[in-house]
This record gives sequence, C-alpha cells and structure tokens, in this order.
Amino acid sequence: MTEIVQRGLYYEEFDLDATYLHRPGRTATEADNVLFTTLTMNTQALHLDAAYAATQEFGRPLMNSMWTLSTMVGSSVAQLTQGTLVAQLGLSDIRFPHPLFAGDTLYTESTVTDKRLSSSRPGQGICTIAHTGRSQDGIVVATAVRTVLVHCLPEGDA
Repeated sequence: MTEIVQRGLYYEEFDLDATYLHRPGRTATEADNVLFTTLTMNTQALHLDAAYAATQEFGRPLMNSMWTLSTMVGSSVAQLTQGTLVAQLGLSDIRFPHPLFAGDTLYTESTVTDKRLSSSRPGQGICTIAHTGRSQDGIVVATAVRTVLVHCLPEGDA
C-alpha cells in the first residue's frame, strides 16, 4: 500500500506563473469573531458590541481584521507550506480595503511574486507570497505579502 502525506511545496515547486486558489473557503461566524477577539484581548467595541456597532458606519459588527488575516494565511498552509516551511520571516503590505462580516465567506488566493535560494542557509529558499482574501461576492477584503523560508527538495528527489 502506498502512503501519501499531504504537504506543501518545496522551494523548487513554487511557481511564479501560478495563482494558487485555496479551497474550500471559510464562512466567518459571530462565534469566530467573539472568540478570536476575546482570546487576543482586543476590546474594540466594533467587534464585540452589536448595539454600539449598529450606531457606526457599517451598522453591524465587523469581523476582527486579525482573524481575517490569520484565516487568509492559514488557508494557504496545506497547499503551500505544510511540512516544508522552516520559518515565516515576515508580513508586510497588509491592507483591509473592505470589511468582512459574520456570514461572509472568505476565499483566499496566493501568488508567488519572488523566490531565491538562501545565501546563508544551504538547502533552503526564500519565497515571497502575495495573499488576497475575497468575500463570496469577489470583493477584496484583505491583502498581505508574506515572506517564508522553505526547504529545497531533498537530495535525490529533484
């Protein structure tokens, strides 16, 4: 019997000409928002107080943007970095151009914008990945650029 372990991509497998669509999407819930917000000690009333949020610009609670960012990056792991990641090196250019609400479904896509072999860590490479999160209506709700250090293919597997 053949055993197959799900994994992400080795450095050589990251394709600069591809857009990776991470499916399934994730429908945000009110419970997600309250749990994430309270776990992270974020007391912002726009996430926790429906009566207050009703008096504000969007008229209802907003999903915590850090939940959106975490879920967007997390949805890429199985396809891109599961078991091949050495370290996350950084996040940059994080934007939330449109709010996400409970009941919306977050769909994420990723594009590898750059990659290079590490000059200080043989057998490893650095990839820059642009993540885009969209609602079920195709509206961009979040973007972020993530830099990761990943393993190269094991010798003899090329």
